[in-house]
Amino acid sequence: MTSSRTGARIMVAIVATLATTGGAALAVTGAQAAAVGCRVDYRVTNQWSGGFGADVTVTNLGDPLNGWTLTWTYPAGQRVTQAWNATVTQNGTQVTATNVSYNGALGTGAGTAFGFNGSFSGSNPVPTSFALNGVTCTGTPGTPPPTTPAPTTPPPTSPPPTSGWNPPAHLVSPLNQVWQHVEQTYNNGNLYGFRNYGWDQVMANRGYLNFCVRWDSSAPVTATQRDQIHATLARQYKKWMDVMVGHNAWPYQNVPIRVVGWAVRDRNQLQWNDNSVDIYVNNIRENAPQCAPECGRFFNQGGQYPNCPGGAARHYDQSLWLTDGFGGGAGGDWGQRMGREYYMSNLNAENMHILLHEIGHTFGLDDFYDWTPSGVGGFLMRAGSASSITEFDAWMFRDWWRHLKSRYGY
Repeated sequence: MTSSRTGARIMVAIVATLATTGGAALAVTGAQAAAVGCRVDYRVTNQWSGGFGADVTVTNLGDPLNGWTLTWTYPAGQRVTQAWNATVTQNGTQVTATNVSYNGALGTGAGTAFGFNGSFSGSNPVPTSFALNGVTCTGTPGTPPPTTPAPTTPPPTSPPPTSGWNPPAHLVSPLNQVWQHVEQTYNNGNLYGFRNYGWDQVMANRGYLNFCVRWDSSAPVTATQRDQIHATLARQYKKWMDVMVGHNAWPYQNVPIRVVGWAVRDRNQLQWNDNSVDIYVNNIRENAPQCAPECGRFFNQGGQYPNCPGGAARHYDQSLWLTDGFGGGAGGDWGQRMGREYYMSNLNAENMHILLHEIGHTFGLDDFYDWTPSGVGGFLMRAGSASSITEFDAWMFRDWWRHLKSRYGY
């Protein structure tokens, strides 16, 4: 497995946002009733004359849900014109968003996100009230209905650290060795000047990542497979993002992963007709299909996407590049590459170790081909020696945040 750390474009995405933190109450009837409580974050990610893009993040603060419907009313007659990661309908000013196949299950504390483009005339105020599964939002865990027993959530067996830099004593020395090696070898001396690590992308977007899938294959893709590819990518990414929750001023409880585009040689390979993602046909770079460079963060140093066909809301931060017959993997600020056959045969795997390893490179983690820090054994970033994120991998990941977070004001 290889990393790609040099020669990448530098940019800071500029996202116009409006945010509101409301809440949504979760409720069903009878013995399976759910404890009340959730949060809804609605933000405008881009706005132009008569149109806008928006993201909505739903976080469940109550008992687990298996299926959700979110509703709100637009105060100024806005209209939803195109949506992804949810089925969105509108009747007058009332909007209804329902989960799709891969994001209907929300455990306690879990969140999911969807996005859409819309139109407006005059002003574009943010909705002031939301309801989830028919109950008005509150923003905090509420009191369950009388027929519902109080929820009991066992404490996590290994809670994330909630303060600053405090690694276990036995990892202090190897972590220092790793960072010294990073400072000596990275980006031709431009370690701290480089501005397109995965950290930069998450922070520029204010908490999410957009992906393009480069389908470097002649195989067809069904709508179900498309959704499974997205769900697997989101599930594996979450394993790294969960490492950061509660640690050292990391600001996000979850980092939604959106697939906004697919690149393919022949449109007939894609066996769906909906507009949930933008489709790019036969735009060949590196002998492989490529989503529009005008939409890619790697190609846009200015941080704006005025020529992206789908608008700035459909820009992509990284590519998931799936290539027939490709052995091993590669990763960097541009995304991750691996064999299509490997990815498709591991859609339900708990840990897709090649993808996890390459995501590590996207956030700056090194390979360890020719040396091993003292006092540690197998770990994910030492290819072939672990199949999941280990304690040492997690602390190396957090160490990057420790050294970069000041550039974001933390």
